[in-house]
Amino acid sequence: MPVTTIIFDLGGVLVDWNPAYVFDKLIEDETKRAQFFAEICTSEWNEEQDRGRSLKEATQMLVDQHPEWQEYIEAYYGRWEEMLGGPIHETVEIFRQLKESGRYKLYALTNWSGELFPIALQKYEFLHWFDGRLVSGDEKTRKPFPEFYQRLVDKFNINKEEAIFIDDNLRNVEAAVNFGIPSIRFESPAQLKRDLQSRGIL
Repeated sequence: MPVTTIIFDLGGVLVDWNPAYVFDKLIEDETKRAQFFAEICTSEWNEEQDRGRSLKEATQMLVDQHPEWQEYIEAYYGRWEEMLGGPIHETVEIFRQLKESGRYKLYALTNWSGELFPIALQKYEFLHWFDGRLVSGDEKTRKPFPEFYQRLVDKFNINKEEAIFIDDNLRNVEAAVNFGIPSIRFESPAQLKRDLQSRGIL
Protein backbone atom coordinates (compact mmCIF):
# COMPACT_ATOMS: atom_id res chain seq x y z
CA MET A 1 0.00 0.00 0.00
CA PRO A 2 1.21 3.55 -0.63
CA VAL A 3 2.63 5.41 2.35
CA THR A 4 0.43 8.32 3.43
CA THR A 5 1.68 8.88 6.98
CA ILE A 6 5.12 9.29 8.54
CA ILE A 7 5.60 9.17 12.31
CA PHE A 8 8.78 10.56 13.85
CA ASP A 9 10.37 9.97 17.20
CA LEU A 10 12.02 13.22 18.34
CA GLY A 11 14.97 12.71 20.72
CA GLY A 12 17.91 11.18 18.87
CA VAL A 13 16.18 11.63 15.50
CA LEU A 14 15.26 15.31 15.12
CA VAL A 15 16.57 16.70 18.42
CA ASP A 16 19.99 16.01 19.92
CA TRP A 17 19.56 15.36 23.65
CA ASN A 18 22.32 13.91 25.79
CA PRO A 19 22.96 14.15 29.57
CA ALA A 20 26.67 13.90 28.79
CA TYR A 21 26.63 17.56 27.77
CA VAL A 22 26.19 18.37 31.47
CA PHE A 23 27.67 15.43 33.33
CA ASP A 24 30.92 15.06 31.41
CA LYS A 25 31.83 18.40 32.99
CA LEU A 26 30.01 18.00 36.29
CA ILE A 27 31.40 14.56 37.20
CA GLU A 28 34.88 14.45 35.72
CA ASP A 29 35.76 11.02 37.13
CA GLU A 30 34.59 8.55 34.50
CA THR A 31 34.02 5.69 36.95
CA LYS A 32 31.94 7.86 39.27
CA ARG A 33 29.95 9.19 36.30
CA ALA A 34 29.24 5.67 35.06
CA GLN A 35 28.08 4.69 38.55
CA PHE A 36 25.75 7.69 38.68
CA PHE A 37 23.92 6.67 35.50
CA ALA A 38 23.98 2.95 36.30
CA GLU A 39 22.74 3.23 39.89
CA ILE A 40 21.19 6.65 40.55
CA CYS A 41 19.71 8.59 37.61
CA THR A 42 19.07 5.50 35.52
CA SER A 43 17.27 5.36 32.20
CA GLU A 44 14.46 3.43 33.93
CA TRP A 45 14.06 6.26 36.45
CA ASN A 46 13.99 8.87 33.67
CA GLU A 47 11.37 6.91 31.74
CA GLU A 48 8.95 7.21 34.65
CA GLN A 49 9.05 10.99 34.17
CA ASP A 50 8.41 10.34 30.48
CA ARG A 51 5.31 8.47 31.63
CA GLY A 52 4.05 11.36 33.72
CA ARG A 53 5.73 11.27 37.14
CA SER A 54 6.55 14.82 38.22
CA LEU A 55 10.14 16.03 38.08
CA LYS A 56 9.87 17.27 41.68
CA GLU A 57 8.69 13.90 42.96
CA ALA A 58 11.31 11.99 40.99
CA THR A 59 14.13 14.23 42.16
CA GLN A 60 13.10 14.18 45.82
CA MET A 61 12.74 10.40 45.77
CA LEU A 62 16.36 9.96 44.69
CA VAL A 63 17.67 12.64 47.05
CA ASP A 64 15.96 10.83 49.94
CA GLN A 65 17.49 7.52 48.85
CA HIS A 66 20.95 8.84 47.96
CA PRO A 67 21.60 12.11 49.84
CA GLU A 68 25.32 11.91 49.09
CA TRP A 69 24.48 12.39 45.38
CA GLN A 70 22.10 15.32 45.93
CA GLU A 71 24.04 17.90 43.93
CA TYR A 72 24.11 15.68 40.86
CA ILE A 73 20.54 14.41 41.19
CA GLU A 74 19.22 17.97 41.35
CA ALA A 75 21.36 18.94 38.36
CA TYR A 76 19.67 16.31 36.17
CA TYR A 77 16.54 18.37 35.71
CA GLY A 78 17.89 21.62 37.09
CA ARG A 79 20.27 21.81 34.14
CA TRP A 80 18.17 19.80 31.71
CA GLU A 81 18.05 22.50 29.06
CA GLU A 82 21.85 22.31 28.76
CA MET A 83 21.42 18.67 27.69
CA LEU A 84 19.73 19.85 24.49
CA GLY A 85 22.37 19.90 21.78
CA GLY A 86 20.04 21.45 19.22
CA PRO A 87 18.35 20.21 16.07
CA ILE A 88 19.81 17.30 14.11
CA HIS A 89 19.91 19.52 11.05
CA GLU A 90 20.21 16.85 8.36
CA THR A 91 17.11 15.05 9.67
CA VAL A 92 15.23 18.32 9.97
CA GLU A 93 16.02 18.91 6.28
CA ILE A 94 14.53 15.50 5.42
CA PHE A 95 11.48 16.43 7.49
CA ARG A 96 11.26 19.73 5.59
CA GLN A 97 11.31 17.95 2.23
CA LEU A 98 8.55 15.58 3.35
CA LYS A 99 6.47 18.49 4.63
CA GLU A 100 6.93 20.57 1.50
CA SER A 101 6.04 17.65 -0.76
CA GLY A 102 2.47 17.79 0.55
CA ARG A 103 2.18 14.04 0.09
CA TYR A 104 2.17 12.91 3.71
CA LYS A 105 0.58 13.43 7.08
CA LEU A 106 3.38 13.91 9.60
CA TYR A 107 3.13 13.05 13.29
CA ALA A 108 5.43 12.94 16.32
CA LEU A 109 5.32 10.13 18.88
CA THR A 110 7.75 10.98 21.65
CA ASN A 111 8.78 9.78 25.08
CA TRP A 112 9.18 13.15 26.78
CA SER A 113 8.24 14.66 30.12
CA GLY A 114 5.15 16.80 29.78
CA GLU A 115 6.82 19.40 31.99
CA LEU A 116 9.86 19.67 29.74
CA PHE A 117 8.39 19.36 26.26
CA PRO A 118 7.15 22.99 26.18
CA ILE A 119 10.81 24.09 26.43
CA ALA A 120 11.60 22.23 23.22
CA LEU A 121 8.46 23.60 21.56
CA GLN A 122 9.62 27.11 22.31
CA LYS A 123 13.19 26.51 21.14
CA TYR A 124 12.58 24.55 17.91
CA GLU A 125 10.19 25.95 15.35
CA PHE A 126 10.16 22.76 13.28
CA LEU A 127 8.31 20.92 16.08
CA HIS A 128 5.28 22.97 15.03
CA TRP A 129 5.34 21.53 11.49
CA PHE A 130 3.65 18.30 12.52
CA ASP A 131 0.01 17.59 11.77
CA GLY A 132 -0.19 16.22 15.31
CA ARG A 133 1.99 15.24 18.26
CA LEU A 134 1.58 12.74 21.09
CA VAL A 135 3.79 13.32 24.14
CA SER A 136 4.14 10.46 26.60
CA GLY A 137 4.25 12.65 29.70
CA ASP A 138 0.87 14.15 28.79
CA GLU A 139 -0.66 10.78 27.90
CA LYS A 140 0.68 8.97 31.03
CA THR A 141 2.00 6.14 28.90
CA ARG A 142 5.02 5.72 26.65
CA LYS A 143 6.81 3.63 24.06
CA PRO A 144 7.14 0.68 23.86
CA PHE A 145 3.71 0.06 25.43
CA PRO A 146 1.13 -0.85 22.74
CA GLU A 147 -1.48 1.52 24.18
CA PHE A 148 0.68 4.52 23.28
CA TYR A 149 0.81 3.49 19.63
CA GLN A 150 -2.92 2.71 19.74
CA ARG A 151 -3.67 6.15 21.14
CA LEU A 152 -1.77 7.78 18.26
CA VAL A 153 -3.62 5.71 15.66
CA ASP A 154 -7.00 6.44 17.24
CA LYS A 155 -6.46 10.14 17.84
CA PHE A 156 -5.31 10.92 14.31
CA ASN A 157 -7.23 8.22 12.43
CA ILE A 158 -4.06 6.63 11.04
CA ASN A 159 -4.14 3.57 8.80
CA LYS A 160 -1.25 1.49 10.20
CA GLU A 161 -0.59 -0.21 6.87
CA GLU A 162 -0.06 3.16 5.17
CA ALA A 163 2.32 4.51 7.83
CA ILE A 164 6.06 4.49 8.49
CA PHE A 165 7.44 4.92 12.01
CA ILE A 166 11.00 6.23 12.54
CA ASP A 167 12.81 5.81 15.89
CA ASP A 168 16.42 5.40 16.99
CA ASN A 169 15.52 2.96 19.79
CA LEU A 170 15.36 -0.65 18.57
CA ARG A 171 12.99 -1.60 21.39
CA ASN A 172 10.49 1.04 20.24
CA VAL A 173 10.86 0.06 16.59
CA GLU A 174 10.22 -3.61 17.36
CA ALA A 175 7.16 -2.65 19.41
CA ALA A 176 5.79 -0.59 16.52
CA VAL A 177 6.35 -3.46 14.09
CA ASN A 178 4.62 -5.87 16.46
CA PHE A 179 1.75 -3.38 16.68
CA GLY A 180 1.49 -3.41 12.89
CA ILE A 181 3.26 -0.20 11.83
CA PRO A 182 6.11 -0.64 9.30
CA SER A 183 9.18 1.00 10.80
CA ILE A 184 12.70 2.24 10.19
CA ARG A 185 15.36 2.23 12.87
CA PHE A 186 17.15 5.57 12.66
CA GLU A 187 20.95 5.30 12.71
CA SER A 188 21.95 8.47 10.85
CA PRO A 189 20.34 11.08 8.59
CA ALA A 190 22.15 9.60 5.58
CA GLN A 191 20.86 6.11 6.36
CA LEU A 192 17.32 7.43 6.87
CA LYS A 193 17.44 9.27 3.56
CA ARG A 194 18.55 6.10 1.77
CA ASP A 195 15.81 4.05 3.40
CA LEU A 196 13.12 6.57 2.50
CA GLN A 197 14.41 6.80 -1.08
CA SER A 198 14.41 3.02 -1.41
CA ARG A 199 10.72 3.04 -0.45
CA GLY A 200 9.92 5.79 -2.98
CA ILE A 201 9.06 8.24 -0.20
CA LEU A 202 11.76 10.84 -0.94
